Amino acid sequence: MFTPSRLTLARKRRGFSKTALAGLLGVDVRSITAYEDGEYQPSTEIRLSLSRVLAFPRHFFEGADIELPKTETASFRSLSKRTASQRDAALAAGALGFHLTDWIEQRFSLPAPKLPRLDQLDPEGASIALRQQLGLGELPIKHVIKLLEAHGVRFFALGDIADEIDAFSLWRDDRPFVFLNTSKSAERSRFDTAHELGHLVLHRQGSPEGRQAEEEANAFASAFLLPERGLKGSLPGMITLPMLMKLKRHWGVSAFAMAYRLNRIGALTEWHYRNLCIELAKKGYRSSEPDGGPRETSAVLDKVTAMLRERGVGLAQLAAELDLPVEELNGLMLGLATVALEGGQSGAPSQSTGPRLRVVK
Repeated sequence: MFTPSRLTLARKRRGFSKTALAGLLGVDVRSITAYEDGEYQPSTEIRLSLSRVLAFPRHFFEGADIELPKTETASFRSLSKRTASQRDAALAAGALGFHLTDWIEQRFSLPAPKLPRLDQLDPEGASIALRQQLGLGELPIKHVIKLLEAHGVRFFALGDIADEIDAFSLWRDDRPFVFLNTSKSAERSRFDTAHELGHLVLHRQGSPEGRQAEEEANAFASAFLLPERGLKGSLPGMITLPMLMKLKRHWGVSAFAMAYRLNRIGALTEWHYRNLCIELAKKGYRSSEPDGGPRETSAVLDKVTAMLRERGVGLAQLAAELDLPVEELNGLMLGLATVALEGGQSGAPSQSTGPRLRVVK
């Protein structure tokens, strides 16, 4: 049997319109519509062509339906830059993340979701409330991803995706998901993670898109990573550029994010803030982060892949079981897993153990 929804997913993941795909296959666009609507099944020859053109295994198109995230429930940053096809490709990556999650949850017990709804609070108040609930106090957060994974958030990478897509998040039933563009700097990824956390706790009901929602998520991320009382307690008398760089390393944020937060809490005058930003821009810090910290990784993906390696399961074998291209499976973990299924370690192991996993018997 042929599963129409999987054709839609694969087409969107590759960024093709129905017209473009029809042209590559040499068929009428109405045929593509009919295949995706389930009006009739493509021939064996067309199925082989679909597998070749879309670079998905033939058996991928014969499995059960895979849930495709809905546009209205997902948050997206860089709203003015991304195209509809880039958004659809990212959502399709989200669907593959759902597919992998379902496979993992059948075999491993993951932490239960424990994020509260804080939509009745303003971003600053929500950040304070969540820090209190997580027992963070006013100190810097050592590892944001592992902290949130321990409270049930599922993390995946967006793989080969346009730079215009920084990240997006959504709730799938009672499970929160975050998808990150891991090509960004470590500091940018930390802020993206906190930004998406803001969407998850502030905008669970209704569409999380729009300028106001983005501003609220930004304000939440800034306050969550840089709590006012804790930050003020770590300040020297005079904030120079070298001191700003020391502060940003201590708190794990970008230099610009640190300067912005200091201005927002009244620790920098508008004049002082503008001059620091000018100095940072002259040094090229808008396009690159100086003296960056280590990239955060996923404890869940690390532990799952480590357990699979112990059982002799490699990346190709797992991809075959999921009926996915190896490149797609690798893309979901790219930059988030330090322990590869094949080829040893792809990064330095983290000191943080993260959430506990157990094998489902």
